[in-house]
Amino acid sequence: MKILVPVKRVIDYSVRVRVRPDHRGVVTEGVKTGLNPFDEIALEEALRIREAGHPVEEILVVSVGTAESQQVLRTALALGADRALLLETAQPSIPAGIARVLRALVDERKPDLVLMGKQAIDDDAHQTGALLAGLWGRPQATCVSRLEILADGRLRATREVDHGLETLEVDLPAVVTADLRLNTPRFVKMPDIMRARQKPLDTVPAERYGLGEDAVELLSFDPPPERAKGILVPDADAFVAALKERGVL
Repeated sequence: MKILVPVKRVIDYSVRVRVRPDHRGVVTEGVKTGLNPFDEIALEEALRIREAGHPVEEILVVSVGTAESQQVLRTALALGADRALLLETAQPSIPAGIARVLRALVDERKPDLVLMGKQAIDDDAHQTGALLAGLWGRPQATCVSRLEILADGRLRATREVDHGLETLEVDLPAVVTADLRLNTPRFVKMPDIMRARQKPLDTVPAERYGLGEDAVELLSFDPPPERAKGILVPDADAFVAALKERGVL
């Protein structure tokens, strides 16, 4: 079995994102970045599949982005991935563009399973996994909170839906997107970081896999409007009166 894990470099979840004064983007200089948390969960699940005794030949992590994305790929290698691939580009792209790149990559590498985060915490688009499955013509299981590899070339996935839990069984190859409840990722240890330096990390232009057809130009960024200051009310009657004053009731 070959497992492909797409990962993304994002601004750390603990950082308060600020819009640049020229409104052409967000401030990234001196800002802490790291591996998208949902992608880290997907990688952890790939490692657990191998540790459970399933015959995993290779775990390949891939990222589409600038040279700085090597940082998250090295982290993924330190966590236990076998090799890494950076599809280098400086241009922004929409989820459909990334999905087309991954579609070309799966044609070349022929993975049995694509495991990825359900969304990235910077744009929260939650689209790339489903788009990849559609372009690939293979089954998908999204927002998965439990995953089992079955003996007959299938997998069983449990996902949370509005009315409770839903269990799916799909044929491999397939696309699976990870929810927060799927697992708790392991910590990176210093010896693993040192060993990761010896693992292969290849860099090729993303345009080789078709990036550019869906290129976008980001024209302007604006912060959300500030919330009005809240008020304290002494009792329920005052609360109802305040709602009526604002036209809510």
